[in-house]
Amino acid sequence: MNRGLDFLGRSVVRFITRNRHDAGPVDAKALARLNNALRPGDVLLVEGGMKVSTAIKYLTQSTWSHAALYVGDTGQFSETGEPLVLAEVEMDVGCVLSPLSKYGAFGTRICRPQGLDSAGRDTVVAYALGRLGTQYDLKNIIDLLRWLVPLPWVPSRLRRRMIAIGSGDPTRAICSTMIAQAFEAARYPVLPTVEYAQAMDEDDAEEILHIRHHSLYMPRDFDISPYFSVVKPTLEAGFDYRALTWAKPAQPETPQRAPAGTMQPA
Repeated sequence: MNRGLDFLGRSVVRFITRNRHDAGPVDAKALARLNNALRPGDVLLVEGGMKVSTAIKYLTQSTWSHAALYVGDTGQFSETGEPLVLAEVEMDVGCVLSPLSKYGAFGTRICRPQGLDSAGRDTVVAYALGRLGTQYDLKNIIDLLRWLVPLPWVPSRLRRRMIAIGSGDPTRAICSTMIAQAFEAARYPVLPTVEYAQAMDEDDAEEILHIRHHSLYMPRDFDISPYFSVVKPTLEAGFDYRALTWAKPAQPETPQRAPAGTMQPA
């Protein structure tokens, strides 16, 4: 029975992780700017093109369907010789390292944790690297099938919790879960719930942060988090609008005059 459920779960994963459309060509200059702008501990959000991406975008009401953690130089390389600098979770293989070029043809956004010191970055990166090779149980496919049936009648306040119900094992395969756990290990907030406690003999209320369960995090949470800033590679590279080359406007065609003595059409 378990073997059959595992086979069915993997079949579902193979289906929902197929590319919905072919990605465009990789812009080498844009990829170089992206590489130069990234720092260890940055979260790279991706506008994915797989079937499951549509469901994730619907459930989270966001442009971003995938998240990866930039860990920097790991000393490991892909089969084509590219450095493996991203730690990410893939539903079918678990936690792996990937080259940056993997997402060179997709829309991306860099989210940087502000004020995170070097010790905190080391903790975040070390946690992600420590999860490499982790496999995820796919025998219970309830969580996976839920991605395929985005119900329009579900209230928006319940969509986030829909992702966390079920056995819990396939839920861990969501890309943002591992990243949220990494920042949790460094005691760095992503999108915590806030409780206001009134201090005695004081007018100001103290903010008490409660860590949201990691299974409830989605890629967009790093984008809307007040503790992460958006880094734009073009601006980081030293943008100068005066150096831009604009296309010349098309010249309007000059009407030709008819020869003298020729009747003009009415």
